[in-house]
Amino acid sequence: MGIAAFWFARPQLAWLLCGAGIAILGLLLRGFAAGHLRKHKELATSGPYAFTRNPLYLGSVLLAAGFSVASHSWISALLLATYLTIFYPVVIRREQAELKILYGAAFVEYASQVPAFWPRLSPAMASTARFSWPLYRQNREYEATIGLAVAMAILWFLMMWRGAA
Repeated sequence: MGIAAFWFARPQLAWLLCGAGIAILGLLLRGFAAGHLRKHKELATSGPYAFTRNPLYLGSVLLAAGFSVASHSWISALLLATYLTIFYPVVIRREQAELKILYGAAFVEYASQVPAFWPRLSPAMASTARFSWPLYRQNREYEATIGLAVAMAILWFLMMWRGAA
């Protein structure tokens, strides 16, 4: 899917810059979420998890939207949207079932207050938990930053190469 999205990409400078801005918002959301996530040790309810149960996926959707804008291709956008529409609901349902098994009533209560994807306008619960750089690094969220940098570099290269052809 990624190769096809690049194949159909027709980046232009203004679109590339606008898309990069949108993607950076997704990257920031993912990073903020990763700094609150203690996988398989504690139910994450602080930071962005107080607004949406899936801030990592929401951040990824923003990353994909940013790429779509940067690619300046409706075909690339359609490919990515189709992939996310098919893949994410299945993964979210599977993870919710796992969290219900792991955390039982605590997850059920949390899920009753916090939407699965589109965020609330105010946090569902107060928390004293703070963002943790060690958690960010442990969750390897820096890999998303590297991925975005590589994707934007490829789009930049395509823009320069096709502009010169």
